[in-house]
Amino acid sequence: MPLRHAIVHLIDKKPDGTPAVLHAASSELVESQATENLLSDLNESYNAKQGKAWGFFHAESGAHPFSGWLKEYLAQTTDFTEFSKIAVEHLQKLMEESNLSTGGHVLFAHYQQGMTDYLAIALLHHSEGVAVTDQLDVTPSRHLDLGQLHLAARINVSEWQNNKQSKQYISFIKGKNGKKVSEYFRDFIGCQEGVDGPGETRTLLKAFSDFVESEDLPDESAREKTKTLVDYASSQAKLGEPMGLEELSGLIDEDRPKAFYDHIRNKDYGLSPEIPADKRTLNQFLRFTGRTNGLSLSFEAHLLGDTIQFNEEGGTLTLRNLPTQLIDQLRRAKA
Repeated sequence: MPLRHAIVHLIDKKPDGTPAVLHAASSELVESQATENLLSDLNESYNAKQGKAWGFFHAESGAHPFSGWLKEYLAQTTDFTEFSKIAVEHLQKLMEESNLSTGGHVLFAHYQQGMTDYLAIALLHHSEGVAVTDQLDVTPSRHLDLGQLHLAARINVSEWQNNKQSKQYISFIKGKNGKKVSEYFRDFIGCQEGVDGPGETRTLLKAFSDFVESEDLPDESAREKTKTLVDYASSQAKLGEPMGLEELSGLIDEDRPKAFYDHIRNKDYGLSPEIPADKRTLNQFLRFTGRTNGLSLSFEAHLLGDTIQFNEEGGTLTLRNLPTQLIDQLRRAKA
């Protein structure tokens, strides 16, 4: 992924309440293999994060000035270093006011992936470890811990500039259980939630289940199409890209590439042409599982309502088309 510009600043803020001190870099990172590895590792860690939210900029204002600074940089009114300095000073101020966060290294990276421009911003922390030297001694080692990425955002600059109606050109780590520690970072970006990723994913899966039922597909075909949907959604999530419903429809049924897409439109599920994939929701869709008192159950979700019937009032399951091997075991046990 071609890197246009990248810079790292340091906000030194301790959890003891002492004022934050900004150590601003005077120049950008030079292009190197280490810089490319950092960006690649950051993207991999960010894409793997669950609990991200999707949204768009608030209107530019004194409370939300970031989008205005970004416009000036993209219009080449200011250079990347100056843009990042102004932005990180604002982040330092919000960090002070929140009194909920420790400091860290703040990375700004403007890069291109495919034909799309992105701006990534992340607060990075270090971990202490041990390394072995060339002399086979052990020595303390300090490294960036991207596995502990809690405050980060990525802006699809191309979509922001070219699609004024979009409400999902920004993604950011929301934090577990909506922790307030991440709210100041969202406010720093000036982002408001525009797309409910888990809700949109649940609606898509409901539309898919309805489609499978309406097509009266055999179990094997339903399993194949389910796997296609989940594989596509997972690959898009890994890339940090939304799912395109028309593209998904073509993958689900190559002979009738518009069938699933038309089903979504005709039934008016209210889905956008592109939606972010929520990995946790997808994982829950794949299987239902449970275990109690020597009984273990696990079955694919699409079987519910056909091969498997659920009686909510009685709390019972009725199973049809049991495996032949299981039937033989039951018959021998009864005999």
